[in-house]
Amino acid sequence: MKKLLKLLLLVNLTVLAQENQWQIVSKTEIARSFDENSNQAYADNIEMAGKRVAAIISYEIDSVGNLSVERQVFFPQLHPFIKESDPGWHIYRSYLKDTHADAILPRFFIGNKQFAPGPLKKMTINGTLHFEHRPSKSGILLERRFLPSMNERLFLEELKLTNSTNNPIILNTKNTRFEYGDQGAEGNFNTIVTTDAPSTIHLKAGESVSVSVKIMATLNNEKLPSGSLQETISNRNSFLKSMSGALQLETPNPVLNTLFEFSKIRASESIYESKLGLIHSPGGGRYYVGIWANDQAEYVSPFFPYLGYGIGHESALNMYRAFAKEINPEYSKLPYAFEVEGLPPPGPLDRGDAAMIAYGASQYALATGDATIAEELWPLISWCLEYNKRQLNKEGVVRSESDEMEGRIETGTANLSTSSLYYGALRHAHDLATSLGKPKSVITRYRKQAKTLKKAIENYFGATVEGLDTYRYYDGHKYLRHWICLPLVVGIHDRKDDTITALFDRLWTENGVHVEKNSDNPSISQIFWDRGTLYALRGTFLAGATDVSLEKLEQFSKERLLGKRVPYVVEAYPEGNMAHLSAESGLYCRVFIEGLFGINPTGLHSFSVMPNLPKKWGKMALRKIKAFGEGFDIEVVRKERLTKIKIIDNASGKTILENVSDLKEPININLSKI
Repeated sequence: MKKLLKLLLLVNLTVLAQENQWQIVSKTEIARSFDENSNQAYADNIEMAGKRVAAIISYEIDSVGNLSVERQVFFPQLHPFIKESDPGWHIYRSYLKDTHADAILPRFFIGNKQFAPGPLKKMTINGTLHFEHRPSKSGILLERRFLPSMNERLFLEELKLTNSTNNPIILNTKNTRFEYGDQGAEGNFNTIVTTDAPSTIHLKAGESVSVSVKIMATLNNEKLPSGSLQETISNRNSFLKSMSGALQLETPNPVLNTLFEFSKIRASESIYESKLGLIHSPGGGRYYVGIWANDQAEYVSPFFPYLGYGIGHESALNMYRAFAKEINPEYSKLPYAFEVEGLPPPGPLDRGDAAMIAYGASQYALATGDATIAEELWPLISWCLEYNKRQLNKEGVVRSESDEMEGRIETGTANLSTSSLYYGALRHAHDLATSLGKPKSVITRYRKQAKTLKKAIENYFGATVEGLDTYRYYDGHKYLRHWICLPLVVGIHDRKDDTITALFDRLWTENGVHVEKNSDNPSISQIFWDRGTLYALRGTFLAGATDVSLEKLEQFSKERLLGKRVPYVVEAYPEGNMAHLSAESGLYCRVFIEGLFGINPTGLHSFSVMPNLPKKWGKMALRKIKAFGEGFDIEVVRKERLTKIKIIDNASGKTILENVSDLKEPININLSKI
C-alpha cells in the first residue's frame, strides 16, 4: 500500500510540475499557469523596449503564489554625469535609470482593510507581460500588464480590477506620485512616477476598471509624455501586429514557429533614437544607443531586409554610415563600436571588425535589392576588404588582436573567426560587384582572393583537435572552440563531418554549444554564448546535417521558449546572467532563412535556395519574405524522393517558379527574369 501511495504521489507531482510549465497558447503567445495545491515558486525577467525607453521586468512568485515585481527602467538618451569616484569608462554605461519595486503602486482600500491581490493564477507573454491573479478575499480580481511606449519616455503598467462577486464593491484609492532630478551633459533630467486611479471606484457585480502606473522622464523643459493607457497599448499592439504579419515561418513544430515570432519582436523593438539617427542596440541593461561591428553590422542588420521592417532598414543604414565615416587612406583600424550615441570605445582593439562589417554589409546590400543603397555601402565594403588583405600574415590568414569576445578568452595573433568572415565577405562582395557592374578586374580579384584564402584557412587552421579532423582556433590552441562552426557558415565544408561531431557531441549541452571544454581552465567550460549555438545551427544545416541539426534546434528552442529562462535566446552565461540581448534574436531567425531554407544572396535581385527539409516533415514554408526588391513566399513539399519548391509572388498570389529537384545542388533564382 505504501508503495502504491508513493507511486500515486509521484504521478501527481509530475502532473502538477507539467501544469506549472510554460505552454504555447498561440503562435504569438505563451502562458504559465499556477496550481493552488503545488509549490508555485518561480522567478525570471524579460526586457521590452521602445524608441525612448527600455525596461527589464523582474518577477518573482513565492511558494503560495504571491507576486512581486521590480521594474528596472532605462531612458537611453539621457546620460547623467558619472560620480567623481567612478572609473572613466562608466560614461559608456551612463543612462538615466532606476529600479522601482511594488511600493510605487496605488493602494486600494475596501472598508477598513487594504486590498491584497489573490494568489497568481496565470502569466502570459505576448509582446507584453501579463499577470492574472485569483480573486482576493474581498472578491476583487487583479490583472496586471507591462509594456513600453513605442515613441515616448514612458513605461506603463496597467492595473485592471474586476468585481468577481454578485454585490457592488467600493474602493478608496491612495495614488502615488513622486519626482526626482538628475543632471548630465544635455541638461536637467526628471524622473516622474505617477498613477491615475480615481479617489473612489464603484464596481458593480462583474464590472471592471483599468488604471495605469506611469514611469516617465523629461529633459530640461520637455512636457510630460502624453500617451494615455489606451494609446500606449494601441501603439504597442500595432508594432506587434506588424511583426506577426511579416516573414512568417510555417513548420510542423509549434515551438520553432513561436520562438521565430518572438524573435522578430525582440530583434526589432530594440531600436532607439540617437544622435546617429535611429540605431539598433543590444540592450540587456548595459548596451543602449550604441552600435557594434558584431551585433549590429554582422548579426542583425542583414536580417531586416527579409523582414521588410522599414525602421530596421533605417537603423542598419545609420549604423553602416557611422562606420563608413571612419574609413581612412592609411588603413588604420576602425573603432569596433560607437557607444552612448557616437563615442568611440575607450581603447582601440582590432577584433576582426573590418571582416565583420564587410561580411554583414555585403549581405545586407545584396538582400535589399536596392542598387542605390549598395553603391553607397560599396566604399565601406571595399575598404574593409582591403584592410583585411593588408592584415594577412605570411601564412595568408588574417591577423587580429582578438575576436568578438574581446579578450575574454585567448585568440592568438590570427583566429579562425576573422579569416572565415573575411572569406564570406569576399564571396558576397564578388556577387555584389558583379550585380553593380563593377570592373571585371575587381570581380576577378575578389574571386581569386577568396580561393587563395580558402586554401590558407585549410593549411593554417585545419588540424586534428581532441581526436577530430576539424579546426584549431589559433596557432597552438589545443581545445575545440565554438567558432569552428564558422567555416560551415561561409561555405567551407572540407572538414564538415568531424566539425559537426565536435559541435553536437563534444560541445553541446542543454544550453546549446559551449564556448570550449577546457580541462586546463575549468571555468571556461561553463561559458556559453547563444550566438555560437545559432551560428553552429546555421552552419550545420548548410552542411547538410539536416536531421541532427533539427534535433538540436528543437531541443535548444524548447529550452529558450518554454524552459527556465524565457522567452528569447540570450547573450551569455555567466556573463550578463543570460541577458536578452536583441541581436541574438535576429540570429535565431537567420538559422531558418539561411540555414533551414538555404537562402543565399547572389545578386541584388537573385539568390540561390537549397532547402533542408527534415525527414520527419512533409512540408515547410517561409512566407511574406521582403528581399531582393520583391515580396514572395517559399513553399517546400516532399514529393516521394524529391522535393518540390514553389516561389509565390505576394502581390498577385501567383506561382512564379516551381521546381522539383533532388536538391543535390542549390537552385538559382533570378527574380528580375521571372
